[in-house]
Amino acid sequence: MTSKIKVDNINKVSDDSNIINKCGTNITMGQNGDTVILPNGVTEQVQSGGAIQVQSGGSITIASGATITNNGTAVGLGRTGTVDWATTPVTATFTASSGVGYFCNTSGGAFTANLPAGVAGAIVSFADYAGTWQTNNVTVTPNGTDKIGSVNENANLNVEGQSVTFVFVDSTQGWINTMDSTSNVRGAGFICASVSGACNTLTTAPDCANVKIATFTGPGTFTVNTASSNAANNELSYMVVAGGAGGGGSARGFYSGGGGGAGGFREYKTPLTPYTASPLNGNPGGTPVTVTAQGYPIVIGGGGGQGGGSSSPNPPGCRGNGGDGTPTTALGITSTGGGGGLKSGSNPGAESSTGRSGGSGSGGGGYNSSPTGGAGNGNTPPVSPAQGTNGGSGSGPSSGYGGGGGGAGGVGQSAPTVPAHSAVGGPGATTNITASPVAYARGGAGGKPSGNCTGAANTGNAGQGGEDGGSANGAAGGSGIVIIRYKFQ
Repeated sequence: MTSKIKVDNINKVSDDSNIINKCGTNITMGQNGDTVILPNGVTEQVQSGGAIQVQSGGSITIASGATITNNGTAVGLGRTGTVDWATTPVTATFTASSGVGYFCNTSGGAFTANLPAGVAGAIVSFADYAGTWQTNNVTVTPNGTDKIGSVNENANLNVEGQSVTFVFVDSTQGWINTMDSTSNVRGAGFICASVSGACNTLTTAPDCANVKIATFTGPGTFTVNTASSNAANNELSYMVVAGGAGGGGSARGFYSGGGGGAGGFREYKTPLTPYTASPLNGNPGGTPVTVTAQGYPIVIGGGGGQGGGSSSPNPPGCRGNGGDGTPTTALGITSTGGGGGLKSGSNPGAESSTGRSGGSGSGGGGYNSSPTGGAGNGNTPPVSPAQGTNGGSGSGPSSGYGGGGGGAGGVGQSAPTVPAHSAVGGPGATTNITASPVAYARGGAGGKPSGNCTGAANTGNAGQGGEDGGSANGAAGGSGIVIIRYKFQ
C-alpha cells in the first residue's frame, strides 16, 4: 500500500509564513533573505540533463576549504594552464604557491624563489618586474627531492625582461619550464639597445643603475632595438673623439718638429643621464641626438703617423710632417682628425710650411721661414661648441724649436726662442661620461730632448714632434673613441 501526502504550501508555526511554496511547476524554498541549509551528510543531486540555475543578480558562494570535484566532462572548472598573477611585486626570498604568478623585483638585490611541493599539474610563473635580473638574479629552488628539468638543482633566472612558467609533471622530470620569454614586452619607457663590433662593450653605468654605457674603440653598430613612444626619453649623451695627429720630424742640430693637433672632441650631456661633463658639453648650444629604432654605424678615427726625421745634416727631403688624424663618426656627429705636426726646417728660413688644420691645429716646426712658424687652426670645420683649438707657432727663422699642437682644452704653446725646451701641447678635456674622470684629446708637444711621446690608443691624443738636437722622428697620434650614455629603464 502506497501513502501520499499532497500539499501546496508548508508554513512556519510561528508566523504562518511559507517555507515551501508551490506555484505552477516551480517550488520556492524559503523567503527572501533566508538561508537554506543541507545538514552534514545530505547530498543534493542534479540528474543527467538537469541544471542548477542562478537568476540574474544571484550568486553561489563556496566557503573556504570547500572542494568542487569534477567527476565527468564538465568544462570551466579548475585551472587551464595559466596562473593568477599577484600584482604586488616580490622583493625578497619567498615560497611560491601553485597557480600563482609573481613579479620579482630585484632592483634592491638578488633573492630566492622556493617552489611549492611538486604535485602533478602544479604551475608557477615568475616575471622580471624591473628589468634587473641580468644584474641581480632570481634563484629558483625545488622543494625537497623535487627536480627541475630532471635534475635536483636550482635554476637561475638571469636575463633582463625574462618571464618563465614552470609546470610539475612527475617525479622523473619534476618541474618543466613550459614558457621562457626573454622579453616581457613592457612598454618602451626608455631605450633598449645593443652593440656590435670586436672589443666594443655595453655595460650598466657604475654611478647610475638605470643608465647604460656603450663604448666603441673600433668600428661597429649601435642598434636601438626599441625606443620610447615619448621622443624626449630617446635623447642620448655622447662623446665623439677623432684620431690625434702625428708629430713632425726634426733635422740635425737644434731643429725640432711641431707637435700634432689633437683629434676633435665633441660631447653632449642630456639630463636623463646625470654625470659631470667636460667644459665642452654642448648642452645647451650643441647638437642633441634623439634616436629611433634602427642601427647607427660607428667609425673610429685612426691616429696620424709619425713625421720622419733626417739622418744627415741638411737633406731637406728626409724630413716629414706628421700625419693627420682621421675623423670619427657616430649618430650623425663627426669629429675631425687633428692636424699633423710640421717638420722642422733644415736651415734658418730654408722652407716655408703652412700649418695643418683639423679638430685641433698643428704645432709649427722650428726654423720655418714663416713668421708664425706654420701653426695650424683648430675647430675646422667649425662646430659649436668648438671641437678643438689652434696650435702654437714654431720659433721661425730665429731658432729651431717646434710649437705645441692644439688640444681640446686649450691652445698649443708657441715655441720659445732660447734653447731651454720646446713648447707644450694644449691640454685635453676631462669628462666623467664613463663615471670616472678621464682626459681626452691632448695636443702633442714640440720636440724635446727627453724623447718622443706617442698618443695613446682611443684617447685622441696627438704625438710629440721630433726632438731637437737629433734628427728624430715625430711620434704617432692616438686613435679616437665613441662613448654613448643612455637611460634604459
